[in-house]
Amino acid sequence: MPRLIIVYNPRSSKHALVEKEVLEPARQMKGWMVGKYEVKPTDVDDNAAKLAQILKDGDLVVTAGGDGTATIGLNGAILSGKKIEIGVLGYGNFNDMARIGKCRTLEEIIEGRVQKIYPLEVLVDGRRWRYAACYVTCGLFAESTKIFDQEKTREKLRKKQGGLIFSVWSLAKWYFGNKRRSFLPKLSLNGVEVAKKTTDLIFVNSATMARLMKNRALVFEEKRFLQTTKRLGSLRRLIGFMMRGMLRLTGEEVERSEVELPSPGEIELQAEGEYKRIKVEKSVVVRKSEHPVLIRVKFKEKK
Repeated sequence: MPRLIIVYNPRSSKHALVEKEVLEPARQMKGWMVGKYEVKPTDVDDNAAKLAQILKDGDLVVTAGGDGTATIGLNGAILSGKKIEIGVLGYGNFNDMARIGKCRTLEEIIEGRVQKIYPLEVLVDGRRWRYAACYVTCGLFAESTKIFDQEKTREKLRKKQGGLIFSVWSLAKWYFGNKRRSFLPKLSLNGVEVAKKTTDLIFVNSATMARLMKNRALVFEEKRFLQTTKRLGSLRRLIGFMMRGMLRLTGEEVERSEVELPSPGEIELQAEGEYKRIKVEKSVVVRKSEHPVLIRVKFKEKK
């Protein structure tokens, strides 16, 4: 009997909905052995490693939560080394990864077709840091996401109905208090020194970034992703970037990006909104993973 593993966060703001719309229907499903993985209050990497340990060949891993929970499912599937399929149900504020498969119910995942996706892989000094299906950033955007690690912010998200609006408001408040800071150390990108006032290095793989900004769906392509650098230290530049991004993000499609520091230092990194300040001796490399992931996408009947 095939196994269905539901990955969810019992402390999330939408856990009641996940219980009603995912966990309860899963308990009543026939033909599947249903298991659960509850996200622990540690971090993405710890949870992904723990999830990988319980997976077996042929498992279908369904994540029900935001992009952080989806990232745990993706990384756990790859780290397991097993033949795993994943499905993603969006119960977060941005849900970029859920938009890849376009499934809105557990039934649509079960009945969906399987398609390969090619996530980004981030290497820090040659060692794997994390896989990301949608996007990775360094700098201002990366550091701003740390506000969602604060218990005070998470508690407000659990209580408020307009999660997206509150998230945008929280980010705006943080931005106005920090916009004049320097967010990147001296560094080069693919051998070219990055301009001094640059605030962000952005690498995008999916059709959306932070829900609002759009890109070509490169996640289905084996080698290429979008690379761009931005100067977002003023409100005018930030609004311009977001307005243009809502139409289409601009940049260069590349196969590999290497960020090099002239001396050891620290850099803010985030993947799918999950932030970490990382010590870097020499370089950070972003590339397509050599391990494609099998994802369930919504089945569309031919007309």
